[in-house]
Amino acid sequence: MQELLGPGDALIEIGTFLARRWSGRDNATIEFSERGGIRTRMSDARITLYPIEKLSGDGFEKYRQFRAYLWYESMRLRFCDKVLSSDHAFGFILNTLETKRIEHLGMKAWRGMGTELAFYRVYQQEYRPQLNSVYGRAKVVEGFYQQFLFGKFKGEISGRHAEKIARAARAAHVILDEAVSGDHGTSWLEKKVPEIIRMLDIDSLLTIPLALPWMKPQMALTEEELLKALTKVTRDAEGDFAKVDPSAAARGDALREEYRALAAESRKDDAHGVTAADVGVQVPSRTDVDESTIYDLDLINSLKTRFKSWKSGWSEENFSSGDEFDGEAYIEGHVPFLTDVKKVIKAEIAIMLDHSSSIAGDQVEYKKATLALCEVLGYLKVDFSVYAFSTVNKAVVCWMIKPGGQQWNSACAKRLAQVEANGSTPLAEVYGKMFPILQAKRPGIFLTLTDGEPADPGAVRSMIKGYRGLGIRMVALGLGPDTVRATTIASNLKHLGYERTLAVSRLGDIPGKVLGVLGAD
Repeated sequence: MQELLGPGDALIEIGTFLARRWSGRDNATIEFSERGGIRTRMSDARITLYPIEKLSGDGFEKYRQFRAYLWYESMRLRFCDKVLSSDHAFGFILNTLETKRIEHLGMKAWRGMGTELAFYRVYQQEYRPQLNSVYGRAKVVEGFYQQFLFGKFKGEISGRHAEKIARAARAAHVILDEAVSGDHGTSWLEKKVPEIIRMLDIDSLLTIPLALPWMKPQMALTEEELLKALTKVTRDAEGDFAKVDPSAAARGDALREEYRALAAESRKDDAHGVTAADVGVQVPSRTDVDESTIYDLDLINSLKTRFKSWKSGWSEENFSSGDEFDGEAYIEGHVPFLTDVKKVIKAEIAIMLDHSSSIAGDQVEYKKATLALCEVLGYLKVDFSVYAFSTVNKAVVCWMIKPGGQQWNSACAKRLAQVEANGSTPLAEVYGKMFPILQAKRPGIFLTLTDGEPADPGAVRSMIKGYRGLGIRMVALGLGPDTVRATTIASNLKHLGYERTLAVSRLGDIPGKVLGVLGAD
């Protein structure tokens, strides 16, 4: 089975799709992080997951585990009122009770998940620590977790503690049954947690150590071990997952084609990344970035509405003569005839975003505007690529935000969100780094957004001439704090040899300006 290495674009995309479908939250997003374990932020529907490459098993088994724990966190979004931190005993026990409750409710909504949840339970048990490796009162809490969720615990524990754990687990199951039958939610369960804490004889603020898969040696299961474990899980937990065939659960046939398609898409992503890396263009690699901070949904939706007619390739515009008389326009003193105009952006567009230090104070709004532009270009099915430049450790770096030939997605937004504005505006060096890529791709238009003047105008002029010699139209958009400054920047850019320059003093106007010039070409 092909190994799936790391959380690439394809994995983030399918994870985001599944999280939104399962949870019913259209704004759900995911990220991968080694810090803090799996967690869900209810306020903005943000799910943080284990890095898939840290899990045990081959690529397919890792993917099945990722899919299952994503399901659990999606069910938290769907059925929980809150998710407390598991760093202390009170939150840990509440979240443990909730895991069983949402599993029960989720299985009613998604009956086909039984096989995958049974498979995941095997690995859940494998990842938990031996009780003799946990010390102090935390051992009692870990024992409760294992007894309540799995019906047994790993390792040895004193008879006195085992008795407390068994009593607390029985009480927890009674509480759970009442919560499900009475349709009680998180707040009701939260009031029951002190009962469990008293039975366990622990402090509610007791610190609970994390149990992460990569904190233990690799525990890859053989086919025989997996089948044996699944047989036991499906027998012991039949009430949780209904009828599950252990052999079918071990094979995972229902997900094999999905995984193969995902692996193929991942290899495509890798191919794009190698092309960029070969010429010194880097790809922002963090996946624990919250891209929601640069989404301006009002701006995106207004632009989609404004340019909706372009989707069909036609728009109706007023002219001094045309196909149809517009009486209302005539009364208002405008040109009175309507004509259907073909609006098609055929050329591939490459966009370069200036992230020098001068934009630092406004970089969030700048990113919101450029992201909105990308969202609308994707909506209009335009073939485009996006790059950015900034300075890191005193060296200029070109970043690939989105390669051509791929859809704009949340992974691209994550890349844009993490590029920090810093440094000067060495456009000649930037264009030099980009030349091999654009020479190979030959986009119809190369658009640069910048709020400064280049460090070496002569060198920039020479590079622009080289690009134009390839048949690439060079367009620049000058950003300024006011109309006068923006116009001055655009005028200076014009003298560098750009075929067309524009001026923008309000960042929110960037998408409309760019789409306007593209539509006019």
